[in-house]
Amino acid sequence: MSLLGALPARFRRERVLIIGCGDVGQRAARVLGGGRRVRLLALTSTPGSAAALRAQGITPLPGNLDDARSLGRLAGLATRVLHLAPPPAGESPDWRLDTRTRSLVRALAQRSLPAALVYGSTSGVYGDRQGQWVSEATPAQPLTPRAWRRVDAEAAVHWLGRATGVRTSVLRIPGIYAPDREGGTPRDRLLRGTPVLRAEDDVFTNHIHADDLARACVLALWRGQPQRNVNVSDDTDLKMGDYFDLAADLYGLPRPPRIARNAAGDQLPLMLLSFMSESRRLHNQRMKTELGLRLRYPTVAEGLRA
Repeated sequence: MSLLGALPARFRRERVLIIGCGDVGQRAARVLGGGRRVRLLALTSTPGSAAALRAQGITPLPGNLDDARSLGRLAGLATRVLHLAPPPAGESPDWRLDTRTRSLVRALAQRSLPAALVYGSTSGVYGDRQGQWVSEATPAQPLTPRAWRRVDAEAAVHWLGRATGVRTSVLRIPGIYAPDREGGTPRDRLLRGTPVLRAEDDVFTNHIHADDLARACVLALWRGQPQRNVNVSDDTDLKMGDYFDLAADLYGLPRPPRIARNAAGDQLPLMLLSFMSESRRLHNQRMKTELGLRLRYPTVAEGLRA
C-alpha cells in the first residue's frame, strides 16, 4: 500500500499549508500528490517564487513571518500545517526567542484551528552528549543561540497544542543530505580538502536523507501523537570523520586530512567548529513505531550511492 493510500478518505478534502517551502517542503508537496489529492498552499515572502510554486501545484500565499500583520490571512485557512521555516538568524536582545514561530502560532490560533501542526526542529536542542545515545525523553540542553531559538519554537508549538487541542508534532532533525539537494553531499568539502578531526577527538554525527525526511513530515501530519517530539534520523552510526572518509571512497576522492581538536580553531570556520563541538547519537524508534516510517535510505552509504 502506498503512503497516500494508507491515509483516511477525508484526505482528499484536506488543505495543507507549508511554511518554509524550500527543498524539503517541496519534496513533501510531491509526496502529498502535487495537488491531486489535497490542496497545497505555501507562504512566501518572495514574489519571484510564486510561478515556481504554481508549477508544482502549490498555491502561493504572500506573507512574511517577520511581519506578524501579514499572517492574519492564515487563520482558518488550512486543515493541517507543516512549519519548516528557520528562526531569525540575527542576534537581538531577545536572542533566545523565535519570534517567527510565535507570530505564526498566534495567527493560527485566531479561528478554525488546524487539526495538526508539524514543526521541523533540530537535534541540536540536545546539545553535547559526548557521544551518548539520546531519545526524545532526553531533556533539551541547547548550547548555541540557534539551538535556544529552536527550543523556544518547540515550546510555542506545543503551547498551541495544550491550549487548543491542535495535535502538534515536533520533528528533531539532524544533518539533511541528498545527492540532488544543493550542498547536499560532502563532495565540495572533500574537493576543498577541508580537514576533519582525528579519531580520538572526533564526534558522532547523525543524518537523514531529504526524501525520507519529507515522508516523515507527511506522516506526522496524520499519524503524529499529540504534543509529541520525534527524532527523525536514519540508522547510521558513524563519527564525522568516518562519514567523510566513506564519501571520499564512494566518489573516488582523497580522504580528508585529520587534525587535532586544539588545531581546529586555526583551520576551520566558526560554524563548522560549532558542529564539531557536539557529539550524540539519536534513537529513532519512535519515528518507526509511531509514524510508521520505513527508511528508503537506512544509512548514508545507501543514500549517497542513490
